[in-house]
Amino acid sequence: MDRFIRTDLAVELKEDLDKEECLDGVSLSSYMEYGVVVSKIKVKNKAGAKLLGKPIGNYITLENKELLQADESIHEQFVQVLYNNLEEMIKDAKNILVVGLGNRDVTPDALGPYVVDNLFITRHLVQEKLIKDTKILSAISPGVMAQTGVETLYILKGICKEVKPDVIIAVDALAAREPSRLNTTIQLCDTGISPGSGVGNHRLSLNEETLGVKVIAIGVPTVISVTSIISEAMEAMVNELSTRKDKQYEMDFDEREKYDLVSRLTSPELATMFVTPKNIDESVKRISYTISEAINSFIEL
Repeated sequence: MDRFIRTDLAVELKEDLDKEECLDGVSLSSYMEYGVVVSKIKVKNKAGAKLLGKPIGNYITLENKELLQADESIHEQFVQVLYNNLEEMIKDAKNILVVGLGNRDVTPDALGPYVVDNLFITRHLVQEKLIKDTKILSAISPGVMAQTGVETLYILKGICKEVKPDVIIAVDALAAREPSRLNTTIQLCDTGISPGSGVGNHRLSLNEETLGVKVIAIGVPTVISVTSIISEAMEAMVNELSTRKDKQYEMDFDEREKYDLVSRLTSPELATMFVTPKNIDESVKRISYTISEAINSFIEL
């Protein structure tokens, strides 16, 4: 199925599929842990990958609307759930390289660099034998191509050659389709990531095939496309009109027809525009701290 509204979240792509379509290629399980909704999607084969539009692998989504609130208890719950699921993906890896993707000068894209800022780096301490019996943690914020002129993949290849990590954790900002998921959702996957994909600036992919080491991606949707907003507003209008007794307003659109209408209602300038909530500064700082604390939990002193 073609998708017309931009989203990086596997859980939103899964919502587009019928149960019958997913029987052989895509599975979903959901449960509640510490007040956080955990959704686990597994893409089993090539058919499932084509269906969902995501590589074969595991996708875990953590959701709680309270993440928007400055509540320490919610922060602690998210840290614990994120750590538990990250531990399943990392397994027995000892040498971890964290890559903070994005541009720290653009707040909605600064999640990755902010996470790196809050990490407890141990690689140099282990090398100097100041601490021992803990995981080796190193980190880098490589910037974006507009700043460096170099593909992030090439930068990381050089670092991996010297650091030799067992696993890479790449952190980046994503795009969502549903406004309610902005800054309230964290997605993990073990299939790697394409830097800049959230806003359509696709760079070379970072994954096990290109880097020779397992890449776990952690992403948070911080932006939404204008077309998504218009589509949601149009759907709400159609639903409202369909409930009226006067059936002259009754309308029914499939996904293609809805996209065509949204395209006609959207100017070319708006069609490529992404927006972010007004409190994005506070949200990105808070969520970046939550992610960094989950990663720091692997360090044993």
